[in-house]
Amino acid sequence: MYLNPERLGALAIALCAPLCTLHPRAAAQTDTGGVEVAPVTELPPVNVRLLGPAAIAAPAATSRVIDIAICLDTSGSMRGLIDSARQKIWTIVNDLALAKPEPQLRVALLAYGGQSYPQEAGFVRLAAPLTSDLDLISRELFTLSAGGSVEYVGRVVDRATQLAWSPEPGALKLIVVAGNESADQDRVRPYRDACRSAIARDIMVNAIYCGPGTDAIAPGWREIAKLADGQFASIDKDNGTVAIASPYDAELTRLSGEINTTYLYYGEGGRGAWANQTVQDRNAAELNSDAQASRAQLKSGKFYRNSHWDLVDATKEESFDLAGVDPAHLPEVMRLMTLEQRKGYIAAMRKKRTGIQAQIAKLSESRSKFVEEAMLEHDETKALDFVIRKALRDQARTRGFTFESKRSEGTVEKATPEGTQEAPQETTQEPRRQGRR
Repeated sequence: MYLNPERLGALAIALCAPLCTLHPRAAAQTDTGGVEVAPVTELPPVNVRLLGPAAIAAPAATSRVIDIAICLDTSGSMRGLIDSARQKIWTIVNDLALAKPEPQLRVALLAYGGQSYPQEAGFVRLAAPLTSDLDLISRELFTLSAGGSVEYVGRVVDRATQLAWSPEPGALKLIVVAGNESADQDRVRPYRDACRSAIARDIMVNAIYCGPGTDAIAPGWREIAKLADGQFASIDKDNGTVAIASPYDAELTRLSGEINTTYLYYGEGGRGAWANQTVQDRNAAELNSDAQASRAQLKSGKFYRNSHWDLVDATKEESFDLAGVDPAHLPEVMRLMTLEQRKGYIAAMRKKRTGIQAQIAKLSESRSKFVEEAMLEHDETKALDFVIRKALRDQARTRGFTFESKRSEGTVEKATPEGTQEAPQETTQEPRRQGRR
């Protein structure tokens, strides 16, 4: 059996990972090197010392980790791509939540091609490192704006490769890079070198070309996926996204607001994170009812965990010391309570939240059936969320995950003989190279 050098490198990393795990705080500190991180402007300051390790640290070695870095082209013509990501981020996450066994998800967000991004970093901006704080990802998505004309795909893939990826053997590590210009603009870090470096660390790269799969630029994007064992897709960034309104959306939106009343912030940065929850609700509301309903569904699911700022989630962890929390950094209603009163209040909020989550889950199931039927009247195969959901499912299965729901399966993937190209605009699985585990 032939093993090429990149795969040998990935194998060595996998074998050595248990011996090289960084302390979470050290891992978090390695994650911003040289690239501008988005400033917090609209919210109260967040204490990185308190929130950083809990929200950003590498998951425990016993988890089934899925790490995803989303890299979006934010040059002048890419407003449609940014809007699609904002619209469908919760649809993508909710679909992945259907995976069995239960995964542990972290997401990073990178932007490239923006004229305001540092030139020395190749016009790349790290908006959010790998984190389980999904409201942070939403916040940064809504701060993105389109403007610029230099899109260095190799540089953003290289920067994503440098993130603090999970060292757990068998973790699913994915980069998703989307853009509409030639992938071969970067002479400092050619995309071929960046992709080989990524797959050497067992990080697959999915390439999404925002244009016709038949044009002269598409082959470069196909090569990105091929070099890093990923998938290639072409999409319509401006007209591909399909948003479905349902009779369940209004009640789901109401419950989304009601569940917020069960969140109890703590810590110096807790109030800012708590405020951000409501800000992201408003951001979804400014889009449409589809986005609002999808966000409500998120709050009933396994990925929406906020133990780094919420007492209800934090007190589920045996190591959490409620007695050590400074009362000055609690909600006003809790500041004069005794420790036992606080425990009782938290328990009451947990019970209330569980009840609301059950209502959301039941409505979301009905809504999902409604949307699946409505989608039969639409072609979503050129939508950003469709190609991402399909790729994530395909690649999660290679790590032993299964999915009960058939949505996102689609019929766009076709087996074609190696060396041939059929229906270039379709989503295609790039052939795996020899030696792939």
